[in-house]
Amino acid sequence: MSVPHKDPHAKALALNLDASIFGTLAEIGAGQEVARWFLRVGAASGTVAQTISAYDKVVSDAIYGAGTRYVSRERLLAMLDYEYRVLLERLNASRGSNTCFFVFADTIAARNYAGTNEQHGWLGVRFQFEPQSEPSQILLHINLCDPSAQLQQLAVGILGVNLIYALFHQRSDADTFLKGLFDELSVDRIEIDVIAFSGPAFAREDAGRWCLDLLNRDMAHAIVFGSEGAPVEPSSVLRKRPLIVMRGSFNHTELFSPQLFEAARRQLEEEEGTVLEREPACLLEMTTHHVNNVEQLPISEMLTAIRSLTLRKSVIVSNYPETYRLSYYLRRYSTEPVRFLLGIAGLAKVMYEGFYQALPGTVLEGVGRLLATNVKLYVAPMPREAFDAAVSGLSRHVTVRESPDGTVTLDDVTPSGPIAHLLNYLRASSRIVPLTGL
Repeated sequence: MSVPHKDPHAKALALNLDASIFGTLAEIGAGQEVARWFLRVGAASGTVAQTISAYDKVVSDAIYGAGTRYVSRERLLAMLDYEYRVLLERLNASRGSNTCFFVFADTIAARNYAGTNEQHGWLGVRFQFEPQSEPSQILLHINLCDPSAQLQQLAVGILGVNLIYALFHQRSDADTFLKGLFDELSVDRIEIDVIAFSGPAFAREDAGRWCLDLLNRDMAHAIVFGSEGAPVEPSSVLRKRPLIVMRGSFNHTELFSPQLFEAARRQLEEEEGTVLEREPACLLEMTTHHVNNVEQLPISEMLTAIRSLTLRKSVIVSNYPETYRLSYYLRRYSTEPVRFLLGIAGLAKVMYEGFYQALPGTVLEGVGRLLATNVKLYVAPMPREAFDAAVSGLSRHVTVRESPDGTVTLDDVTPSGPIAHLLNYLRASSRIVPLTGL
């Protein structure tokens, strides 16, 4: 059994020497980054039917049709549709009986000169896994994290080669495929936050499971699931929207209360000085890495929970233990108000200094990062029994006043030591407020 190649040079050459595959590489936005690998390693005529770079928007529209954003899933699909149809029209009669045809396409927005644009892209491959078979398809959405356009282009080139190679040589299972997809890359360079696929090559696979695997493999920091339960491009849900976000494990989805979101939405709309130009997006967030080492749900149970919850709200699944990291992530997409909706037990954890020991400024730095510009915490009351269970490991760090109705509110909780003064300041400055209207 041959050992799979690791570096893009060897992968591109192995594909060029594979007489069973033949296809087109079409790239717009950041240049011919993937095609360059195949053309420079030698023997490209064995694999490459055509390369094309419709760089100008007018030219791209003329070929693939107008009406979609330049960097979008819709534009990628238009590219795959057109190039795959043309490829078969030209070559199927002459070599279709012994060739697996494929089209690779990408549309990329690399860093502009000022670094002010959203640096992301879509990549995809439509391919036959055996001659004359119905085509299968895989799509990826990526975020580019390198500090320069040149480095981003290099990363896109490596990822594209990895993707084509993995489809033809490492598709035996998700573990092998994803491992090969990230050869010579890291999450510091590229994040993959959507994998979508269709066709006979993926008949037994679940794209949602593959996307959650991305988090466990540190290939992404967050995956957004839309209203139909499928992974979506984050900006389609988050971009320029006011955001109301509830974190939780949600292992009992039947206990989720939509009334909390309704109360939070009304409270945000009624905040003094707040003018909302768009309807707030209400999101549920689950993490695969709990700050207090809560056992993670198995992926199968997490998928079941996601599919149940997305019937009501969009869901983010992240690998952020601390809420301040999630706050930073959301700020990539929106400068509008962000309101974290949490129970009083959640606040006790936010204010616990032990969770911030990795930061030089400990709890001051962590809370400062969390409560950035126009970020607030809406704190909901909880039954005393549920509160005690949730903070059982922190009981000596917080004092709870007895209430006659057995409910713990923001007014009933006092952190120990100087953290109490910090909480008083944050309440006085309206960064932490009780959720009302329940």
